[in-house]
Amino acid sequence: MKLRRVVITGLGTLTPIGNTVAEFWNGLANGVSGAGPITRFDASKFKTQFACEVKNFDPLNFFDRKEARKFDLYAAYGMVTADEAVNDARLISDNVNPDRVGVIWASGIGGMTTFYDEVSGYVAGDGTPRFSPYMIPKMIADIAAGHISIRYGFRGPNFATISACASSANALIDAFNYIRLNQADVFVTGGSEAPVNPAGVGGFNALTALSTRNDDPHTASRPFDKDRDGFVIGEGGGALIFEELEHARARGAKIYCEVAGAGMSADAYHMTAPHPEGIGAMNSMRAALADAEMAAHEIDHINTHGTSTPLGDIAEIKAITGVFGDRAKHIAVNSTKSMTGHLLGAAGAVEAIASVLAINNSLVPPTINHFTDDEEIGNNVDIIFNKASQRTVNAALSNTFGFGGHNASLIFKKFQE
Repeated sequence: MKLRRVVITGLGTLTPIGNTVAEFWNGLANGVSGAGPITRFDASKFKTQFACEVKNFDPLNFFDRKEARKFDLYAAYGMVTADEAVNDARLISDNVNPDRVGVIWASGIGGMTTFYDEVSGYVAGDGTPRFSPYMIPKMIADIAAGHISIRYGFRGPNFATISACASSANALIDAFNYIRLNQADVFVTGGSEAPVNPAGVGGFNALTALSTRNDDPHTASRPFDKDRDGFVIGEGGGALIFEELEHARARGAKIYCEVAGAGMSADAYHMTAPHPEGIGAMNSMRAALADAEMAAHEIDHINTHGTSTPLGDIAEIKAITGVFGDRAKHIAVNSTKSMTGHLLGAAGAVEAIASVLAINNSLVPPTINHFTDDEEIGNNVDIIFNKASQRTVNAALSNTFGFGGHNASLIFKKFQE
């Protein structure tokens, strides 16, 4: 069967460097760091005392008090970003059949703060169970997808994807494929995460995954720098409207770009470490190129997973050079996690938006906080360090990888009739 074409008609973000798409892009273009001391709890006894938190966000600016009680912060982030994307796409209209609009929303962890707060309250009490009736629906990782569909009356396919830090990239890929296969015409897709709590920070500290650069949080996220010492945990969300091309044309929707192809793979190697030679990452990128029917030389920009971990960054660069060879020296490579931190399950969606905006603005945001070259990474890739680069971006590839060896790659390209 002939696959249908999919385009992007709406965007929404809520990130540590901006609470709207316009603010987010301004932060990226200007190399702004979203890191700072943790304000969500007293982190003075933790190995890591900083994070990339969303700033100036009050759920009561978006929901009434009674409604806000029903949402974990991750779900609130998801609903706010979805609202921006739905409005951007002008999706609520008589020209859109809600039975053909679905929601695929991701979170790597879900309502972790709700679970932590409820259990902590029980442990601190006298043993009498006093749990909120909203505890279970607030914490489950699929509830954001449900809330988004309820809010707008979207009755198409509705579910959550969970693949650790690759979760929202997998949500986008599922939405892409469902539309191509004529299972729906439109999807609200993306992901959100709110892991800045004692259990989240403490757990990742125990894994020695986080930077401990407490004396200088703003420069702690250092992808591809020799002195990187772990990622900076972040929070927020990203939403995209994926839409079948003819459906978008029929209603006169603006088109940001086309979704060209996607690939997925498994490392089949280790619970938390990447394959040292980047084999899984290579397979997902090659699969995305094959799906898009594109050659390596057609990619102009790669938004890497680039977490700022000692092993992960090297493995990804090996994968890129393995797939693109000498072409890698002419592809603008960056890691926007240097600014946003690592949004875990929301990372894939937020970084997909960054890739789409790079295409639309002919600008590749920088990888900030680069001070010392790493000889293990070498000079075989064109990493955009410290200052944005004006580039023509006809096609961009976005990588997202997760604990468990999950790999997902998406390719976006300029829309052409």
